[in-house]
Amino acid sequence: MIVTINYGMGNLGSILNMLKKIGAPAIISSDAKEIQKADKLILPGVGSFDNGMKNLDALGFIPVLQEKVLHQKTPILGICLGMQLMTKNSEEGKLPGLGWIDAETIRFKHDPSSSLKVPHMGWNSVSIAKDSPLFKEMYPDPRFYFVHSFHAVCYKTTDVLATSHFGYDFVSAFQRDNIMGVQFHPEKSHKYGMRLLKNFAEL
Repeated sequence: MIVTINYGMGNLGSILNMLKKIGAPAIISSDAKEIQKADKLILPGVGSFDNGMKNLDALGFIPVLQEKVLHQKTPILGICLGMQLMTKNSEEGKLPGLGWIDAETIRFKHDPSSSLKVPHMGWNSVSIAKDSPLFKEMYPDPRFYFVHSFHAVCYKTTDVLATSHFGYDFVSAFQRDNIMGVQFHPEKSHKYGMRLLKNFAEL
């Protein structure tokens, strides 16, 4: 069973709909007991970094997630803010992140004369940096849908799973063992997102 964690940050229905479409047993839950029983976890999120960490803490999810992810090695996929919360900290807030990946989250930094506008919004290409079951049999020239103003900076190149370009190259996916994060929204990315979520469900 895949449990998509409901901690009050974003609309989770589209993720569940995509998982149902690929035939993956899945639920949305804000119950720590359901999270403890999960075979796989999805940590989604739309909103600010500090609010995300506050909500996880207020619901008592942080120790549960630490046990599941770090000790039981349960596969987990962070999406957008969920990916950023897996890093050590963010320029967006003051609270520490979960710290599962040796990385921090920074705001896009473009030259003031640049015509690029933040947030980075819309479809963008993803260049896969290393082999991973998450991108198994992915369609050629994969493109995914993004909406974000901040992105992760990984301090271990071995954690970088994919990059994209918006003024400069940035990390659009990372993976270390069972811990995976994507900056884009697979649930809004049509066939590419469906393939990625199917691969996650089949891990």
